[in-house]
Amino acid sequence: MIRLNQIQLPLDHSEDALQQVVLQRLSITADQLIDIHVFKRGYDARKKNAIFLIYTLDVALTDVDEAALLASLADDHNIRVSPDTDYKYVATAPTGLTERPIVIGMGPCGLFVGLILAQMGFKPIILERGKSVHERAKDTFRFWRTSELNTESNVQFGEGGAGTFSDGKLYSQVKDPGFKGLKVKQEFVAAGAPAEIIYVSKPHIGTFKLVTMVEKMRREITRLGGEIRFETRVDEINISDRQVTGVTLRNGEVLHSKHVIAAIGHSARDTFQMLHDKGVFMQAQSFSIGFRIEHKQEMIDKDRFGINAGHPLLGAADYKLVHHCKSGRSVYSFCMCPGGVVVAATSEEHAVVTNGMSQYSRSERNANSAIVVGIDPSDFNNDPLQGIALQRKLERHAYIMGGSNYDAPAQMVGDFLAAGSGKPFENVEPSYKPNVKMTDLSDALPQFAIDAIREAIPAFGKKIRGFDSKDAMLTGVETRTSSPLQIKRGADYQSINTKGLYPAGEGAGYAGGILSAGIDGISIAEAVALNMIKQMANNLAST
Repeated sequence: MIRLNQIQLPLDHSEDALQQVVLQRLSITADQLIDIHVFKRGYDARKKNAIFLIYTLDVALTDVDEAALLASLADDHNIRVSPDTDYKYVATAPTGLTERPIVIGMGPCGLFVGLILAQMGFKPIILERGKSVHERAKDTFRFWRTSELNTESNVQFGEGGAGTFSDGKLYSQVKDPGFKGLKVKQEFVAAGAPAEIIYVSKPHIGTFKLVTMVEKMRREITRLGGEIRFETRVDEINISDRQVTGVTLRNGEVLHSKHVIAAIGHSARDTFQMLHDKGVFMQAQSFSIGFRIEHKQEMIDKDRFGINAGHPLLGAADYKLVHHCKSGRSVYSFCMCPGGVVVAATSEEHAVVTNGMSQYSRSERNANSAIVVGIDPSDFNNDPLQGIALQRKLERHAYIMGGSNYDAPAQMVGDFLAAGSGKPFENVEPSYKPNVKMTDLSDALPQFAIDAIREAIPAFGKKIRGFDSKDAMLTGVETRTSSPLQIKRGADYQSINTKGLYPAGEGAGYAGGILSAGIDGISIAEAVALNMIKQMANNLAST
């Protein structure tokens, strides 16, 4: 097949426009064209009233010498051979393999570690401290309605991980030469996701669809011989002479394995402490803190798309903003949720944490995004656990500011910028549940963060008209943008000082979102499979 990049067509182009541009670019006839496959579709909205769609196409031809055709078009760098994007399994579990790999955590990373290992025949055991996704959803929505928190079953903990209650974004900036991201999307489609996530430039799924998809993927893992245990907390990873030997569960049961994958997520603070106490090498890394900001989605649509606002191919508009402050700090938008809501995302008692969530339709009245300030390890003495201590301090202070009942502190942007008191909200109604308490956010974050956000919001208003409007809504606090630490691993994906321990995904500092976590999970599964085969061969050779 031949790939054509950068095919630009008007937003409302005709049905046969793709075929016509292919025939023209390749100088072929219609009877030589077998099929056109859309590999990717994005848009260029720099001119909001003249938006173009941008395609990457793979075309199949007949009665054409493709090599000669490509040679004749060598000067056109947007025409080349289509790459092989089919996923290739690196191994198949050998007969007689008795050891089973253990996966701790069933967020996006742990889910794909387990799925790929199961598809290769390694029959993983997956241990998830939270509940199944359906039961977990009940607990989460109950908390939002009644403020009754289950610390083991919430937005952070349970089958599907934190990504289940999010926008379900499936795009990432990580390098992916092996097309593992495509494998992630294909598995999601097989589990019921819309087929368009394969090719649109900014795919998303939404919470309700993610719940049913995760259930189907779990059933596939068990069908292939994997074992999944919910409400099963790992209290200790057992290590002897810097080699993992297994895990001890909360109920005292010991599971033996020399291959343990820690896909624990960025909120498993007790597990981080346990690994630190065990001497597993980890280091502090940058993360961010801030607020959620809400505007009317209609306003964002009009600013981004002009007369094309509401077009079905464009959907609800998003944005990505960054401002470099005079102080040297950076403020940026994070996890923007078009047509979504701000949600309560704490996993600890007496703490308030915010996050954003959208359904597939993105039809809620507000747009929301985190507006966050970068925190450097030097801000907490380069101690990997002090970043967690800072997060916890801010979350507990937000709990008190909100009334000590899991309501979140909130303030209109106009009052925040003027360092004023908390007035009642006006045009933009806050979406956070259980509720918000209008107050003064001036001491919700360290002063350097407050100063940076106050400088950034007016700057963002110059990029998106109305972004700094006085009735936009800020809700605090956003603290779990990423893990404040990284569990260092080597080229073999194992901990640099603990053999058999595979730090994985966002919690270990190697992913940032559903797609990158899934990609990392695939890479981990491959490394574990190859190492298990190698160890089995070595054991046979020594007997």
